[in-house]
Amino acid sequence: MIRLVLLLLGASRLRDRWPFLLGFGLFGTALALAIIADAADGVTVVATTTFGWILLIDGLAALAAGLIGRNRASRFDVVRALCLIVLGLLILDFPWKNDLANSLLFGLAFLIDGAARVITAAVLRFRGWALVVAGGAVELGLATLAFASWPVPYQKTVPFCIGVLLLLSAWTVLRFALALRRLPPDGSIFSLPGFGRRCWHGAVAASAPARAGGRNPPLVLHVWTPRGSAEDVVRRPLVDRWIAAVDGKGRISTGHAALELAPDLYISHYPAIEIDRSPADLIRALRATADNDMPGRFLPSYREEAEGWVEADAHVVFERFNAARLRAHWAEYSKDATYNLTRRNCSVSAALALEAALEGVLAEGPLWHRLSSLLVNPDLWVAAAVRHRAETMTWTPGLVLDYARALQRVVKPPPIARRVRLRDSVRRILRARAALRANGSLGPLSA
Repeated sequence: MIRLVLLLLGASRLRDRWPFLLGFGLFGTALALAIIADAADGVTVVATTTFGWILLIDGLAALAAGLIGRNRASRFDVVRALCLIVLGLLILDFPWKNDLANSLLFGLAFLIDGAARVITAAVLRFRGWALVVAGGAVELGLATLAFASWPVPYQKTVPFCIGVLLLLSAWTVLRFALALRRLPPDGSIFSLPGFGRRCWHGAVAASAPARAGGRNPPLVLHVWTPRGSAEDVVRRPLVDRWIAAVDGKGRISTGHAALELAPDLYISHYPAIEIDRSPADLIRALRATADNDMPGRFLPSYREEAEGWVEADAHVVFERFNAARLRAHWAEYSKDATYNLTRRNCSVSAALALEAALEGVLAEGPLWHRLSSLLVNPDLWVAAAVRHRAETMTWTPGLVLDYARALQRVVKPPPIARRVRLRDSVRRILRARAALRANGSLGPLSA
């Protein structure tokens, strides 16, 4: 999540403020160590209670805004809000103490994420996969400790996990602060070490400044989901949403993703020769090694692609972005048309271009206020979780779609923000009750 915060704030805004980030990282480190060591019960109680209230309030606000607002909430938004509410209540020990349940939930989360890291890294064999396997093994160890309640007892599992996560985040902030100190004035945030984990970005163009004046056409992400781009799909829940769908003939569709900035920029990476979508060939091609590299091509326009195949079934529109940075990134990325199903595919090119376009898009305003508001934004947590899943696996059309939707809510919240809509709804209810009481229509029992 820290990397996404720094990405949205931008290198140009942060480079001269690296001492502030350094102090922020040191404070986070000290707080994390105090929580882990349980130096004072007050520190543990305040940290966990604050974390629980943040989750609960954000969940209630998201749920109320979706149900009260003009647009009907999607199932994903409702589920996300309910998950935040349940997790917040569990951490707050309401309506009863949930030490055992909390410990088991955190252990289950570590178990699932650690196993996914180990399995996907061992199968895909991308650069640095052994380090990812080691990280997954550590998570499996933490899961074992949570289930066994040793050496950390059940009642201390949540503070311990929060302390570990806070310590890792603080360490990331410290690394970025020291790296920003050495960053040249025109350097991009993607040239920092923390963004090179999967070596997706490769050669990084200089960070292009925003162009003054003029209004760009919207930036549109087009996504052909696996389920939407195949015919007679044999339903496999979750798999056909985020990975691949299988039609009635046994052929696999992985979907597609492209990014468009009219009238002249269209980012759609495709293999020069169609890949055999049989299950056996697909599994062989999953490894992100050089022997699976193949010639690729960049398609010229969305209209030509849709007419030759099928219309995309999902679109995400961004009106706030930096076209200059996007064009600088694409000028560098498009020099190499090599295609790799896992390491350099259509979704990777779309996700990287989207991140380049959003670098520094939230740089305005007081740094402390912007930083704190981003850190407590649940949509940024969702985006960070999706990005984390892509790093342990790869970018797929389904992951890019969820990532873009979450970032869209972060970069440009709905016209009427969730809390404002909730506040206005409450005010209308109170005014109506006051009017009824004044007219004598609201009796004492109703009041």
